[in-house]
Amino acid sequence: MADPDRFAGVDQGFHTTHWSLVLNAGQTDAAQAHEALEELCRTYWYPLYAYVRRQGRSVDDAQDVTQSFFARLLEHNHLSLADPQRGRFRTFLLSSLKNFLINDWEKSRALKRGGCHTLISWDERSAEDRYRAEPVDGLTPELIYERRWAVALLDQVMARLRNQYEANGKSKLFDALKPYVWSDAMINGYDSIAGRLGMSDGALRVAMHRLRESFREVLRAEVACTVESPAEVDEELRHLVASLRS
Repeated sequence: MADPDRFAGVDQGFHTTHWSLVLNAGQTDAAQAHEALEELCRTYWYPLYAYVRRQGRSVDDAQDVTQSFFARLLEHNHLSLADPQRGRFRTFLLSSLKNFLINDWEKSRALKRGGCHTLISWDERSAEDRYRAEPVDGLTPELIYERRWAVALLDQVMARLRNQYEANGKSKLFDALKPYVWSDAMINGYDSIAGRLGMSDGALRVAMHRLRESFREVLRAEVACTVESPAEVDEELRHLVASLRS
């Protein structure tokens, strides 16, 4: 596992990102802020589903809870709830779900299957298959949420990286090197991989270095989408690494 300090650094030219758009919805285009919130929700729905399932709720109940929560969040102008006092998007989302379960879920049960709008689409069977593959290790709902959040973020990073490489006709190179991106360890068997890709050992080492640099940049950019300011990126990265180690 990589050292979180490996990803430390000062962000230059930090642009307004998804979560900062949401936090400043009153001062920016509300439609743009809503779109940013919806994209964040589409990326990070599974950690919420895993949280609800780990509470012991049934498959159908967990699906209904998660969809009803997103419907309430996205349809009822709850952008006003996303104030800076509620922290990063990761903590805001879980805190909002907990409040929903306490205050609103029983009221919204009449809108169950077929009644409420499906705003965040996913394959329900795939969602449950993913949950059944989770280790039975006694993780609390909060801990499984944090771990699944970290994995969802890394999945998003890797998808963005693959799209970049695919656009440049280098998808085979990416697929060969991606297992080694997260670690600083050297690849065993450079010759074998280089030969398979028709590259020299030196060229492959350069490609690995470039991929790790790109990974670092895309990871920081993705984390930045979930925090308000660049000052919070490094702390969130440390939390990400700690969650994966838990």
